[in-house]
Amino acid sequence: MIEPLLMTAARILTFDGLRPLTNASGFFFRRDGRLFLVTCRHVLIDERSRHFPDRIEIELHIDADDMGQSTGFSIPLYREGAGVWREGADGGGRVDVAAIQLDLAALPPTLACRAFTPAHIPAPSEVEIGATVLIAGFPLGFHDTLHHLPIVRQAAVASSFG
Repeated sequence: MIEPLLMTAARILTFDGLRPLTNASGFFFRRDGRLFLVTCRHVLIDERSRHFPDRIEIELHIDADDMGQSTGFSIPLYREGAGVWREGADGGGRVDVAAIQLDLAALPPTLACRAFTPAHIPAPSEVEIGATVLIAGFPLGFHDTLHHLPIVRQAAVASSFG
């Protein structure tokens, strides 16, 4: 059985046309019947480094019984000249978070993934400095090449959760 946390992460590849640019990590988030891919804003656009991909591709598992089965799913980043993502902000302004709503009808019918939901978001009082956390992702493109799963690192919360 695959640990559910591993199924929440998505490997992201950025492209300019057919030219590959970068690797990144994201995760799935479900709310009100909608499915989102959440990643860092700088994965989708980064003016400072002149990173302007026009699409991303995520790797999706398509067989819950065989995690070695996956497919690429391409997501255009612009529609009619406007970015398709939503950006995060807090009291201090824009934060390095972006979410793209995925078209459920376009996803493979045998999609095998897990998504976080609002129920997974802890109250600020529940997250203290020093709390242990697990982080699943694809740093520098590293991953389990047999099953196409993320690597997991253990960390600790280093600052107050706002």
